[in-house]
Amino acid sequence: MSQTSDAIDYYFWINSDWAYFGNPRLKAMSERYGLPVNYYPVDIGSVYARTGGIKLPLRSKERKDYRLLEMRRFRDILGMPINLEPKYGTQTVEIPSRFAIAAIHMGLPPHDLVHAIMTALWVEEKDIEDEATLVALADALGLDGAAILARSKGKEAAEQYYRNTDQGIAHGMFGAPFYVFRGEAFWGQDRLDMLDDTIARALGKPAVLPTLKAAS
Repeated sequence: MSQTSDAIDYYFWINSDWAYFGNPRLKAMSERYGLPVNYYPVDIGSVYARTGGIKLPLRSKERKDYRLLEMRRFRDILGMPINLEPKYGTQTVEIPSRFAIAAIHMGLPPHDLVHAIMTALWVEEKDIEDEATLVALADALGLDGAAILARSKGKEAAEQYYRNTDQGIAHGMFGAPFYVFRGEAFWGQDRLDMLDDTIARALGKPAVLPTLKAAS
């Protein structure tokens, strides 16, 4: 997972509804500014435990209800389908996280695979902890799903998963998605406009605001 001085570091929980909503705009931003994105799947349970977060099942009814309201709002604003309460939505997701990490270690472009995994969960009601599902998703993108799966089972992917988590927290991460550009942090897909503006000013280019719309 190489880094450059001008890149967007993207720390995310591969089970995140908000990361799913933000992925198309992040990709569009990367292409517009010619900036690479470093993809870092993290263990959100560890992030919450170390930074004071509360897992969804343990949150109050008021917080749960408002989350669903916001999901409906962003679904409609962005024009992105989503199942508000997916069948497989409360898993630890270490298996698909390591699968994505293995693909990155193999030099494969991560965006479409990561978004396909999130779409499988949030739209297609698929179990992303199921290895056959992951292989099929990768194969559909023209990747070698079996090879990615084999590599994901190794020590390298496991160590990277927890290294990503430590690194995200070191950058101030306490929730996901979490974006970092030149040391400045942005939490949540609803901050992507702010990230866009920051990048534009840093690179001396006009910002494209607002970006809160479905990316082409």
